[in-house]
Amino acid sequence: MPATPAWPPRSAPRLFVDDELGEGRTFALEGQHAHYLGKVMRVREGDTVILCDNVSGEWAARVGQVEKRRVDVTVLERLREREEVPDLWLCPALLKKDRFDLLLEKATELGAARIQPVVTRRCVADKLNMVRAKTITVEAAEQCARTALPEITEPVKLSALLESWPSERRLFFADEEGGMPAAGAFRYNSGPVGILIGPEGGFDSAEREAVRNHPSSTAITLGPRILRGETAAISALSVWMATAGDWQGEG
Repeated sequence: MPATPAWPPRSAPRLFVDDELGEGRTFALEGQHAHYLGKVMRVREGDTVILCDNVSGEWAARVGQVEKRRVDVTVLERLREREEVPDLWLCPALLKKDRFDLLLEKATELGAARIQPVVTRRCVADKLNMVRAKTITVEAAEQCARTALPEITEPVKLSALLESWPSERRLFFADEEGGMPAAGAFRYNSGPVGILIGPEGGFDSAEREAVRNHPSSTAITLGPRILRGETAAISALSVWMATAGDWQGEG
């Protein structure tokens, strides 16, 4: 006998949508979503798509009428609840656009709950295109089958970040002048935590002193080599997920 086809099909397109999802709901996908489904993925009536709303989880839906600028879908059943997200804020200094794009993508894939960009004295950029940033994180979440999106906040100056930092949240900062080995520092800090990563040129002396003197901060080292800003952020997030986050779960 032929094998039973996988349900839902592994090739089914995945999308995050703004509409509230629920069994039996019918609505239209328009704009970029309609273009992606109709022109890129070439879905047809009766095909299956996977939808997420960042609230209720992941749902299978059936495609109805397909038009040039509109694709109708009917929600069939929930496949997964929204994932539990470890309580970690990644606070990276702004980098050049292409490098920060990579950071946003990988931080989403690795499971950051919040990405809080920071402006320091040695940053090469002081602004972030929030629409572009959110698009990058949504596409990364769709690609790696996340059911939750990281929150992205507007960039803030380092001084403002430190002033408003919640007292109950441990702040680890990657200090090129040394600190506790990251794996050891993270091991018993499952959250709430934040990880602060400096710019390409590092923190200046006044910034480093301000961070070190903050009551919630702990300096960490990411090894003997000097890392680029995006590499440091990805490395620190990976080590935290492996030692204190959700990599040790049953999956």
